[in-house]
Amino acid sequence: MIIFALFIGAMLMLFFGFEMLLVLGLPGIATKLIFFGNLPDIIFGQKIVGGINHTTLMAIPFFVLAAELMARGNIARQLTELVKVMIGHHRGGLGLTTVVASAAFGSVSGSAPATVAALGRILYPEMKRDGYRDTMALGLLVSSAEVALLIPPSITLIIYAWLTGTSVASLFAAGLVVGLFLAFAFAVYVVIDAYRNGREARPPMPWPKRIQVIGRSAWALGLPVVLLGGIYGGFFTPTEAAAMSVVYALLVELVIYRELTFADIRRIATSAAITTATIFVLLAMGSIVAYFITLAQLPAAVIEFLHYIDANWIVFLLIVNLLFLVAGMFVDPNSTLLILVPALYPVALTYGIDPIHFGIIVCLNTCIGMITPPFGLDIFVASSTLNEPVAKIISGVWPFIAVNLITLAVVTYLPDLSMFLPRLLAE
Repeated sequence: MIIFALFIGAMLMLFFGFEMLLVLGLPGIATKLIFFGNLPDIIFGQKIVGGINHTTLMAIPFFVLAAELMARGNIARQLTELVKVMIGHHRGGLGLTTVVASAAFGSVSGSAPATVAALGRILYPEMKRDGYRDTMALGLLVSSAEVALLIPPSITLIIYAWLTGTSVASLFAAGLVVGLFLAFAFAVYVVIDAYRNGREARPPMPWPKRIQVIGRSAWALGLPVVLLGGIYGGFFTPTEAAAMSVVYALLVELVIYRELTFADIRRIATSAAITTATIFVLLAMGSIVAYFITLAQLPAAVIEFLHYIDANWIVFLLIVNLLFLVAGMFVDPNSTLLILVPALYPVALTYGIDPIHFGIIVCLNTCIGMITPPFGLDIFVASSTLNEPVAKIISGVWPFIAVNLITLAVVTYLPDLSMFLPRLLAE
């Protein structure tokens, strides 16, 4: 009854266009007043403040600021140029450049919307000039940006780690493998499309020119080395790595590339602060939802239902994927995590599913939600950034949704794919 009231209240508010923080928070307050009147009112303040008082979450504002610096500075352009001169001459070269550049930028930003905004301005005009269909170019740009949610430093994986107490470093290791696997799947589709449309390979750029580009891009390439090398080399924690990424990005953009001024830094910091505040308000409201899910003993009810229908772990993960895919059509990724993970994570543990594997499944589902109509967040970011209608972008993402679903099936039922690198690092 309690969960039903929460669900109905949230659905009604979504239907009438309420902000997501109210959709998460107000049903919880109403539930407390109706079903738990004896609870002290101060419990809301404790859950809101205590819910986000976690050292793991300290990495988020740093990674958000670093992503803004790189997107508006020269690091994104340098990474893109490097990828282009190295692989752009192959058949479907610009498409492959988009996939690899998205993975490279994702490895230093952790943000899919930032990847869409930064690389879309650079690569979309070039793909149009190269003869790519608008729908193909838009679908590829929006979909490739998803890889940023898997490859470290993924903000989505940080939130999952906060919700479940899973090691961020282990999640990053698993996300790196699966993120590269998803990028490879996109690259295969790009090559198939190139053959179907008769795109020919081009002469490669001479090595002296390549070496010049590599030299200019060396500082941009240094950031993922600092991040991943520092974390897995044991020099600093993921949170400390996030702070280092900001320091590194500031030094490179202000001193080396000199693309940004101190006035630009102020505007970027303001934008990053707004983004961070939005995320943390959602996380705070999500703490209330998680609290009432626990009080209502929803995980126990789910376990009882699955035992009643005699479901095994295969059926359970199928249900998990369906729930996340449907939720991703209507709710932003962070809110989806906050609503579903507290209810499903304890059930996953009863089936013996590794928390890292479950986290990667959840994260890949949120990736798909970023591009799934009608409310995929990256679709609207691309529309506003590139001045293209939403309907055109939606028509271009369907083939990539199919690629995502195939990848999701492989990752879900072949756990060794996501687990082998964390196990290797643990030895």
